[in-house]
Amino acid sequence: MKITWESLVPSCCKVQNPKPKPKDMKLVTKQSSFHRISISDFSSSTISEDLSISLAGSDLHVFTLQELKVITQNFSSSNFLGEGGFGPVHKGFIDDKLRPGLKAQPVAVKLLDLDGTQGHREWLTEVIFLGQLRHPHLVKLIGYCCEEEHRLLVYEYMPRGSLENQLFRRYSVSLPWSTRMKIAVGAAKGLAFLHEAEKPVIYRDFKTSNILLNSDYNAKLSDFGLAKDGPEGDDTHVSTRVMGTQGYTAPEYLMTGHLTAASDVYSFGVVLLELLTGRRSVDKSRPNREQNLTDWARPQLKDSRKLRRIMDPRLEGLYPEEGVQKAALVAYQCLSHRPKARPEMSTVVKTLESLKDYKDISTMTFVYIAPVEGKQLSNETEKDNQKEMKKRNTNSHHHHFHRKSPQNSTIYSEKALHKKLSPNSPLHNDFHRA
Repeated sequence: MKITWESLVPSCCKVQNPKPKPKDMKLVTKQSSFHRISISDFSSSTISEDLSISLAGSDLHVFTLQELKVITQNFSSSNFLGEGGFGPVHKGFIDDKLRPGLKAQPVAVKLLDLDGTQGHREWLTEVIFLGQLRHPHLVKLIGYCCEEEHRLLVYEYMPRGSLENQLFRRYSVSLPWSTRMKIAVGAAKGLAFLHEAEKPVIYRDFKTSNILLNSDYNAKLSDFGLAKDGPEGDDTHVSTRVMGTQGYTAPEYLMTGHLTAASDVYSFGVVLLELLTGRRSVDKSRPNREQNLTDWARPQLKDSRKLRRIMDPRLEGLYPEEGVQKAALVAYQCLSHRPKARPEMSTVVKTLESLKDYKDISTMTFVYIAPVEGKQLSNETEKDNQKEMKKRNTNSHHHHFHRKSPQNSTIYSEKALHKKLSPNSPLHNDFHRA
């Protein structure tokens, strides 16, 4: 007997207008009182009724497969945007002609690949979380489709794609320092919102490919298929099967399966490190000791001279040294192997927010020596001045990488960093005054 994928999951479309049952009415009450429902509230036998009833007040639209074929021109290759673990993504356009009350706008339609690494549960998790959570730094879920074995999601369209594409794509203009910090702050705000919700959420798959950018480079978290409800009450963690992406997963979660908000903080540290260095979290094309970005770069974040050497060369020195050092301290602390030593995301947001105001100034220094008015410089003096200018400009070409500067060559201990990043520390106050 052949077992098919669709036989293992319930159909979502058998009940078009289900009559509320006592259980359903209870869920409606929860929704209207702003108590967020979770995937554990659903049983597989009543999933279509539970989903349509309990998310009734979420402004989600339930689309038919035919409607989504029309808006994407039958998922044509000309509308193809990309593909991830969930499946292919196509661009479409919706308006009130498709459904009354719909705002005219471009959308991204994500289609579950039945042979892919994710399935019905991840699709359902995404609908439940994004159907109820709204925040400027979370991608907006407009609606979904569930017909027989077909599972689709419809999101707001993010014209600049993912941070991964913007940061690592070849032959593209490098993201300037201020834009990188704007993206980091936006993503941090998204995580902080999830962690501080009345019913906390652990994102579990924070990485550059899941950070989407709108036309103004505002960052929004997407792909909630692996998200989990966080621990509540006296619980310190959630025990779960280890899921995530190599290079971004916190070491304690890998070893024990114990999931906490600190696991997301570690992943954020990896992404911040990618923004600083312009390197991927894992890059097998590099020498062995440099393949894992965190292992290679974290020890160098405490020393400002070493930090200069690992900064993204595509920035061409156009960044503020003080801002870079502060961002590096945040990354170092987020990547601590001790979860309790990592800062909370709200603290990270406060620390990084001030870095957006730093200008993309060059660390290069050019010196011009003007001739003395009314006097002719001797040939020997002029030659000496030219040598001095050449020497200074040669040094500045290295963006201060090799300049010995005792006051800037600071090495911090982990304990000192933890104190500096706490809300009441002098460094933290300096961040707000900057």
